[in-house]
Amino acid sequence: MRFRVLASFVSGAVMAAALVAAPAFAQQKSAKDEVKPFKVDRVVSSNAIQYAIDPDESHDPENVLVLYLSNGGRIAIRLMPQWAPHHIERIKTLVRQGFYDGIIFHRVIDGFMAQTGDPTGTGQGGSKLPDLAAEFNDVPHGRGTVSMARTDDPNSANSQFFIVFYPRSALDRKYTNFGRVISGMSTADSIARGEPPAHPTRIIQASIAADNKPAPPPQAATPAPTSITADMLNHSKAH
Repeated sequence: MRFRVLASFVSGAVMAAALVAAPAFAQQKSAKDEVKPFKVDRVVSSNAIQYAIDPDESHDPENVLVLYLSNGGRIAIRLMPQWAPHHIERIKTLVRQGFYDGIIFHRVIDGFMAQTGDPTGTGQGGSKLPDLAAEFNDVPHGRGTVSMARTDDPNSANSQFFIVFYPRSALDRKYTNFGRVISGMSTADSIARGEPPAHPTRIIQASIAADNKPAPPPQAATPAPTSITADMLNHSKAH
């Protein structure tokens, strides 16, 4: 299968607008940010643009984040405290509080990234914990990178994060890269697209591997839409 690669040069201003996460207690970002379309540069096969993702899941379980999604898939993310120790501490704290359970991927842009971590589902929410100081590092934003979203203020990351679909060098040293997907990237690829999606993918359960939390039960399939009939309306009125 072949994928279209977007132009490698993207202005920092455009990419910053693409990953804004305005916390509920912030007093800015009332208008929705927009991502401008990118010009297609060239077409290459997917294996030519995919950064190497370590398939080995036998890492320190204290630093492996496991996400079970409503699309039926599972994603394992290797957390890298040597890159961003305070952000890793924040993610672990929120995960162990159950903060991420039930939260949707509210902003998913095809060919770019999938963003989550806002309990309001609007992109403007966050946790009750204080914002974090930036921990920008030299690790590139390749396919499978997991990084923190923020407002225009570099020191405003709180709870929202995003998974990168394709390499985005314009994000490097502008967002705190704190981990990478080590298994389940195909699950990430299947997250419903949209801003927000019409039928968003949800985090059913987030856990740290060291906690040995049992997998959640399989989710029931969403029933297909049914046309409304007069009999159905009459039945509902009877109740």
